[in-house]
Amino acid sequence: MPKAQTQTAANTEPWYADGLRFNCTGCGDCCTGAPGYVWVNQQEIEALAARLGMSIAAFEKQYVRQVGVRRTLKERKNYDCVFLDAETHRCTVYEDRPRQCRTWPFWDSNLKSPEAWQAACDACPGSGQGKLYTIEKIQEQAAVIRV
Repeated sequence: MPKAQTQTAANTEPWYADGLRFNCTGCGDCCTGAPGYVWVNQQEIEALAARLGMSIAAFEKQYVRQVGVRRTLKERKNYDCVFLDAETHRCTVYEDRPRQCRTWPFWDSNLKSPEAWQAACDACPGSGQGKLYTIEKIQEQAAVIRV
């Protein structure tokens, strides 16, 4: 992996200008592990509530918690996402999963340097593998949410 490059007038493209590879393996590792946050907005809450056939209020009471001014999905006691099937390691709401989940691994925190990307690759068996995503697609995904 190349050393991080700073952007200058002569070098205006990010270090990942040639694209990055990713292919989800469906391992569920991104949905479990250490404590964390899956930030959700009102539109995502409404979609998930509808998917589960619940009122928005009931969904929020059961699955959402407030952290400062933001809202996040609750976790189980072992820190698994509440929507991760413990047996199959698959997302039970995959088609309506939050934007944070949909945009992994193209988060600004993973794109800030080659070293940050390598850390994502070390944590996720699909990062750095499979389909080559263009810089345009990567930046489109990174602009969806700041993580």
